[in-house]
Amino acid sequence: LKEELLTVCVSSRATNAEPDEQAFLMNNHIRIVHLMEKPSVIPILTQWFIDEWTPWYGPGGQGNAKQDLEECSSCNVLPICLIALSENNTVLGTGALKTKSVGSKWSDGPWMSALLVDEVHRYQGVGKALIEAIEKEARQLGFKFIYCSTNTAESILQRRGWKTNGAAETLRGSVPVYRLNLTK
Repeated sequence: LKEELLTVCVSSRATNAEPDEQAFLMNNHIRIVHLMEKPSVIPILTQWFIDEWTPWYGPGGQGNAKQDLEECSSCNVLPICLIALSENNTVLGTGALKTKSVGSKWSDGPWMSALLVDEVHRYQGVGKALIEAIEKEARQLGFKFIYCSTNTAESILQRRGWKTNGAAETLRGSVPVYRLNLTK
């Protein structure tokens, strides 16, 4: 198994988390690991996907969250899924690097997708840490560009140098497509 972990300090921005949980995250670290290193979290992530993207993964939707996650269980071939864990192995968030995503008409990829942070851990640096780790994965795999379609992580992407590259239609409406040049 690939042992490389990315550890980043979590910011101290206030959240809706319980005070004890806030203190834990503010004063400790998160680890980013490949899903294949902790497949036991697939049921948790499956429910998160259903709750977050109900039109696609919910009842009557075309997607299968569990299957999509199981297909991301690699560390050197796309699709790759990363998860953010606290020091006590609580799942904080997830993100993937895939060949296709919403907006694939703009490029063959790779695509950063399925970026999702547990609601109580949002605005604490988890999303940023996942994005940094996904960018690093893409570089290590030799990609020159990476794409993302989102309307929830726009400010993080823009601060990290991602540029708008068009728009894509989703089941929830239009979202901007971003591109990052990994050679800079």
